[in-house]
Amino acid sequence: MKWLCGGGVGWLLAGLLAGCSLSAVQPAAAPDRELVVFAAASLADAFERMGAAFAAGEPGVRVTLSVAGSQQLAQQLNSGAPADVFASANRLQMQAVVDGGRIDAGEVQLFASNRLVVVLPADNPAGLDSLQDLALPGLKLVLADAAVPVGQYSLDFLAKVSASPEYTAVYSPTVLANVVSYEDNVRVVLAKVQLGEADAGIVYASDVVGAVRDSVRLLAIPDPWNVVASYPIAPVGDSMQPDLAARFVAFVLGPEGQAILADAGLLPVRLAE
Repeated sequence: MKWLCGGGVGWLLAGLLAGCSLSAVQPAAAPDRELVVFAAASLADAFERMGAAFAAGEPGVRVTLSVAGSQQLAQQLNSGAPADVFASANRLQMQAVVDGGRIDAGEVQLFASNRLVVVLPADNPAGLDSLQDLALPGLKLVLADAAVPVGQYSLDFLAKVSASPEYTAVYSPTVLANVVSYEDNVRVVLAKVQLGEADAGIVYASDVVGAVRDSVRLLAIPDPWNVVASYPIAPVGDSMQPDLAARFVAFVLGPEGQAILADAGLLPVRLAE
């Protein structure tokens, strides 16, 4: 699989801002069937591997991924975009598609969870070393929009912290006053921090594994204040290949799929329950 929007960090940011998607590399021979999976941006790396592993056991099948903010994918599905499976980063956007009639509520299953982390540029120009520093005057903070799952989770985290005696109620509004942009998906938040366009951002823990971890610094969010993000998945009700869609969902929930998620930094659902 490959990114369709070009290489390099600058091109990556431009592609993410434009709504980049992932697609399977064209095989030498045309596949018998194509499975289209809509997946939240935070699942891009894990589901790229997931699609390849699933297709390896399904001769003649190609998995094509479309990744974006969950709210964007939900809107596309409710506008009639063809797809076979939807994996969301929260229940709210999955419910929006259920309410839109494209997904049967009885088919929705949780398959993973995630946690938040504060990410800083590698050189940490603002000199941040604690969560309290997010309230420093003049700090440039980037968050995902509240309509994006990680954006709402970020607001929930700030509300939790503001309710604690050591931070007080002024913490959340002071931090939010430092926000210089609200982005459409979590990958743009991360890219802007990597590029030094922000002093800090809030992303998922799974966004900063592997090689990415070496390009940024992290501020951990303690368990009492962190927010657990729940990821639901379901086949699209009007899929032209419901058997294949069901098998993909079962693969994600099975041992191999759960191992891929764990390796990508997500908490497999069986460990989360």
